[in-house]
Amino acid sequence: MNSNDSSTSLIMIFGATGDLAKRKLYPSLYHLYKKGKLADHFAVIGTARRPWSHEEFRENIKDSIHSFVGADEQIDDFSSHFYYQPHDVTDSDSYIQLKTLAEELDTKYSLQGNRIFYLAMAPEFFGTIADHLKADGLTDTTGFKRLVIEKPFGHDLESAEQLNAQIRQSFPEEEIYRIDHYLGKAMVQNIEVIRFANAFFEPLWNNRYISNIQITSSEKLGVEERARYYETSGALRDMVQNHMLQMLALLAMEPPIRLTTDEIRSEKVKVFRALRPIEGNEVNEYFVRGQYGPGTIDKNEVVGYRDEMNVDPDSQTETFVAGKLMIDNFRWAGVPFYIRTGKRMTTKSTKIVIQFKDIPMNLYNNNEQLQPNLLVIHIQPDEGITLHLNAKKSGQNMQTNPVKLNFSNEGSNGINTPEAYEKLLYDCLHGDATNFTHWDEVALSWKFVDKISEVWEQTNSEIPKYASGTMGPEEAEKLIENDGFFWWNLNDLDVENCD
Repeated sequence: MNSNDSSTSLIMIFGATGDLAKRKLYPSLYHLYKKGKLADHFAVIGTARRPWSHEEFRENIKDSIHSFVGADEQIDDFSSHFYYQPHDVTDSDSYIQLKTLAEELDTKYSLQGNRIFYLAMAPEFFGTIADHLKADGLTDTTGFKRLVIEKPFGHDLESAEQLNAQIRQSFPEEEIYRIDHYLGKAMVQNIEVIRFANAFFEPLWNNRYISNIQITSSEKLGVEERARYYETSGALRDMVQNHMLQMLALLAMEPPIRLTTDEIRSEKVKVFRALRPIEGNEVNEYFVRGQYGPGTIDKNEVVGYRDEMNVDPDSQTETFVAGKLMIDNFRWAGVPFYIRTGKRMTTKSTKIVIQFKDIPMNLYNNNEQLQPNLLVIHIQPDEGITLHLNAKKSGQNMQTNPVKLNFSNEGSNGINTPEAYEKLLYDCLHGDATNFTHWDEVALSWKFVDKISEVWEQTNSEIPKYASGTMGPEEAEKLIENDGFFWWNLNDLDVENCD
């Protein structure tokens, strides 16, 4: 790295007038600037089709900060680092103009040739932009260069391989930063600390003591303005292939030799390799899909998925997925990992529930069943940890009472928050790729998911429905009940209910 301060960089944002940039990227960069984590030696070039001037772009930046941060401290100094270049992603002339501006700013701000290319655009342009960045000389620089890519990285394994091969013509793997914003969440990053920094958890973190693990990510919202994308994606590709499997890998991986990017990624890849493949007739035994119908959300009547704008009235796209995953290795043999995710559900929540095995015999009250010991990791909207224990009731009798030990961070609304992007942008500036997904992880997760997609796409039967405002179709309850378990009620596990 050529810079003494790795936050010294030119950041080029492709898609700078879009929703992601306005809601997430600009507020995150502003937070970093206010905290002193973004040096004065930085500049941002925004590119998009709109014929804006630098001044119009800066007003858009200020509007973003006012709307999503509610502050204006140092906002003029901050926005003065932003420049705009109208751009056609398919035209070499646009890139040549971009290179000229980049070189001017490199000199003006003493950026030492460090460049981050952030693709906040539709995925069909990823490969095209990467090709032009190299062919038109923008990657010819004396400093570091990094390519940041939003999901989805491909639509299936084949398309992901094609995209990866194309991008690797311009950027080596160590310069590619594939963002999964879940990996920027504080409590997702805390999974490793909970496991590896506590002597009373790691010895129990195996199939001798854990009966099952449940990962739930539910939303109240419907598809909203994402209907066109969602029709070609569905919950399996949109949520399971990346976010859900990434959380599973952190929960299941072996302790790394050391906390370095390569060692952590290596252990996560081993988890994906140990995932039991689900294919053919097994798919319907291990996985359930569903689609929301009309119902009630917060006392308001809402339409079903097929009645949403830009949705095929006969759509078979799943808005809900529940699955049972098995990891065939020494630590986890026999322990089911249950996942479920969906839209238009009862509550907006992401939680991980680790359920420990029951004690061999209840000595205390034969008429009263002991509650299982649970470790609950609250990821959003509240962040925290809850440990569910059994303790003696007050009084003379030796009767038990469930109690909860609770730690709570201050919560923030929304899983895809500027806070997560703030951490990930900071990591990218400093060359830390630990919380970005490696190609091996992407490929193995697509390989697992594709087999499920193939079966569902060949199924002629009607997709199961669930009413909006519920926790999914009945088939999801049966999936877990067949193993003698049940889905934990997320509202009962909320931090505020953990008194």
